[in-house]
Order: sequence, then C-alpha cells, then structure tokens
Amino acid sequence: MRGNEFAELKAFMAIVDQGNFARAAATLNMAPSTLSQVIRTLETRLGVRLLHRTTRRLSVTEAGERLLDRIRPAFETLHAAVESLNDFRDTPMGTLRLSVSTVPAQWILAPLLREFLVKYPAIQLDITVDNSTSELVMGRFDAGIRYGRRIAHDMLQVRASLPSRIVAVAAPDYLARYPAPTLPQELQNHACIRYRLANQQVIVWEFEKSAQKIEIAVDGPLIVNDVDLMIKAAKEGVGIGYVLEAYIAEDIRSGLLVPILTDWSLPYHSYYLYYAGRHQLSAPLRAFIQFLKDQVHG
Repeated sequence: MRGNEFAELKAFMAIVDQGNFARAAATLNMAPSTLSQVIRTLETRLGVRLLHRTTRRLSVTEAGERLLDRIRPAFETLHAAVESLNDFRDTPMGTLRLSVSTVPAQWILAPLLREFLVKYPAIQLDITVDNSTSELVMGRFDAGIRYGRRIAHDMLQVRASLPSRIVAVAAPDYLARYPAPTLPQELQNHACIRYRLANQQVIVWEFEKSAQKIEIAVDGPLIVNDVDLMIKAAKEGVGIGYVLEAYIAEDIRSGLLVPILTDWSLPYHSYYLYYAGRHQLSAPLRAFIQFLKDQVHG
C-alpha cells in the first residue's frame, strides 16, 4: 500500500468516526476542502461511492460500511503495535483523547493540566468538553469524566474528585425578595433556573431526606444548557439554581450564593474517570489514571 492510500483510508475512517468533514479535518490537521478532495480521490481510485453527502447529513454507503469493517481492525492493530513501543520509553508518548462535561473540565482538569503536561511532555491531551453522555468507542475517546450517577455500569471507573452533592442555591438579593422554601414542593412557587441536557431534556430536580425521595419539575423564566451561565444568573438574583456544591464553594463562602433545602440535598457523589476495559490501556491513559489517583487519593 502506498503512503497516500494509507492516508486516504485514515481520512475516510476519521470522517465516519467524527460524523462530519469539519470535525474530521480538525482531528487530521487539514482544511475541510482538502479532506473533501482526499475522499473524492479515494472514491475515484476505488470506483465506488463511500459516503452519501448533503448539506445537512452524512451517511456511509453499503460499500463504505464493508470497507470500514475491514480496515478498522487493521488500523487498531497498527495503533496497538505502535503503542506497545511505550514499554521501551522512559516516558509515555502519544495522544490521550478525553470527553469531559463542563463542571469537571473547569473544576478538576483545568487546575491539573499544567502539572500533568510538565510531568509527561510527550503526551498530547485532546479534550472535548461535551455535556452529552458521549459514547467513548464511537467518538474514538480513550476515556471520559462524568458524575458517577451518570456512568454506564459496564465501564471501569477511577474516582477523579472528592465527593460533593447537588444543592439548590440563590443570591441574598433573591431571598430578600422571596422567602426561601422549606420543602422541595415549595420550589414550584419560585423562579427556578432550569438546565437543558444535550438531548434537549430539561432536568428534573431531585431531593432526598431519610428514605423519602422527591422529584420536582420546576418552572422559571430561564432555561440554559451551560452550568456557568446558570451560576451567574443565580448570583444576579434571576432565580434559584441547582448545581454541584463543591463547584460553587467559593461563591458560598463569600456569601454570593446561599444554599437552600440543604437537609433535602442528594447524597454525596464523586466525578469519575471512566473507560472501557475491553482492550489494553494505552500508556498515556495509564499515566493519566495514576496521576489522578495520586491527586485524589494522595
């Protein structure tokens, strides 16, 4: 196989994995127009169409599916062969691709990035901040970081943070205008800042006290899909927010936000690094797992 044929097949697989040309081009460090030409050249050389392309949608043809089924194991074998050379290096080398939601990206990863990259200069971190429950294998991620309650049970997990709980919070200004609720049901009489997930579902607020569990479909003038925007709006007195207590610890200490219904807050949970255990772990992922363990567990 000539070098350009290898590059064409790699480009084809990247497009399928990323779901569109723009993201695939970014992962391959090339312009989308160049990537389009690469795929046209590949299809011309093979004499078959591999992709159906419109302005709105990208899908794989039957011929493309067959080709993908044959080349993916070969690429995985090549990657594993190269990865095995890490055993002979003094320091791990390679790319570590992480899918991380907003809160752990800012709260857990951001303070650790410099130290990790100084310790492992041959590792390149490729972090995607995504609040959906991304499928690691389909997204070609090595690992992800999510709240423990939202991780599939078949994933291996390493604790990435100290435990915290989700609490309802409001600014002193808001509580001066509207007395704080004493029961979760009273939230239905308040302006609540709701959060929309990537699947467009607006989350229901959950509370727990002793053996009693309550779910409240709150209402309010503002719906967001960004936690930091929710926090800022709550500090401005727009309404009551619902967020991880540890993430807003400084705002609570400074008095900018006041926790309410604390005796009804959910039990403490942690964020976890999670990954599939079906294959041998790459050296960069092994290094990152140990780094997290050292940070969290001391």
